[in-house]
Amino acid sequence: MKRSGPLYTLLGGLLLALFMLSLNAATGTGNSSYGKDSPGAASSAPPSAKPTRNTPAPTKSPSESPSKKPAGKQAGKSEYAGRTADDAAAVSLSIRDGKAIAYYCNGRDAESWLKGDIKDDGSMRLTGEHGAKLDGTLADNAVRGKVEIGEQPRDFTAARAKKPSGLYRATTEVRGAKIDGGWIVLPDGRQVGILKQDGEPRTAPHLDPETGAVTFDGGELTARPVVP
Repeated sequence: MKRSGPLYTLLGGLLLALFMLSLNAATGTGNSSYGKDSPGAASSAPPSAKPTRNTPAPTKSPSESPSKKPAGKQAGKSEYAGRTADDAAAVSLSIRDGKAIAYYCNGRDAESWLKGDIKDDGSMRLTGEHGAKLDGTLADNAVRGKVEIGEQPRDFTAARAKKPSGLYRATTEVRGAKIDGGWIVLPDGRQVGILKQDGEPRTAPHLDPETGAVTFDGGELTARPVVP
């Protein structure tokens, strides 16, 4: 019986060691599983960054290209001159910064000065005395539309003109008489105008477009380009 005591002691130690090894193995596996799979576990490794794509800058389609400046708002001064469709009269316009002055003249006894604004789309309605009106559109370096003087509408086209073509006017007083003259110098050099003396119209004398000089009845006056 005395010899079996150490044997039992040794056997108990071995069993205890085996139990501890089994416990450690089970605990190590559980901790590893928790750290790897548990959503609450802290990760020492930084999260992997999402791969970024080098997205090319968007290109503008033709419809997104910068729009041209509206015809009615073009800066600077421009001149237009032409005739009515029936060739009965001439029409000239002077335009600057969205405003316009027009002159209708048949060169004998009918004339009218009209003025107004030009809209962004190039359309315009100009008005003058005695119900005169001009409806037109500025596009493609020309003004096209209809002018109505004395309740008689006429279609017209006035192309862009270069100096000395354009619209001229002179107002003064000579020997107590009020003088008011208007001239349209067409692109081909022809002139159409009326000179009124105390309200009486007559065909305007020749205008020198380079100097603006006009001679009539022994007198002289100076016509100048019309500016809105």
